[in-house]
Amino acid sequence: MDKKLILQVEAAVFRTLRDHLQNRSDIQNIDMMNTTGFCRNCLGRWYKESAHKLGIEMTKEESQEIVYGMPASEWKSQYQIEATDDQKKLFKTTHK
Repeated sequence: MDKKLILQVEAAVFRTLRDHLQNRSDIQNIDMMNTTGFCRNCLGRWYKESAHKLGIEMTKEESQEIVYGMPASEWKSQYQIEATDDQKKLFKTTHK
């Protein structure tokens, strides 16, 4: 594959991941962090960092809205539940 086609495939993969996460609001960010080492917030940060490398100014809130499909604060109020003690304990042991 040439570089342009690789870029198109990678962009499609990102959109598929983004859409999947938007449709799986039952999956909590802490569970993602504990099992994969990244979450929706990480994707938003990576999006923002990549945009900045291309000279595109973007706020944290703007990049998170792209990932969440709505403002992150709205998603959190609708879908985020309090992490259990076990989840918090696992997070502390896996993310030092």
